Amino acid sequence: MKLDDDIHNYYEHLVLERIEKLGLHNSQDDDFLADLSCLTLNQCPARYIRFEVDMAFYISQSERQQMEMNVSEAMDKALKYLQSDDAKKKAG
Repeated sequence: MKLDDDIHNYYEHLVLERIEKLGLHNSQDDDFLADLSCLTLNQCPARYIRFEVDMAFYISQSERQQMEMNVSEAMDKALKYLQSDDAKKKAG
């Protein structure tokens, strides 16, 4: 068994969904998106799964909505941080 191939954090999927929903994959480079993803994921609890289909059977709709809200709030904070950091670099 290879842990990195068999097990992953479900929040990774939600972060990628949020990036696409906001259209950030069209306006930001890969480095920015990687930093954004790390900052966002570090604010969310880990929820490890083997298969995406597992989540469809084991979480309620309200729990899924809470997870999406966690990602939304965490990404908003991460975006503010990255944008303020970027502004500081341009000014300095």
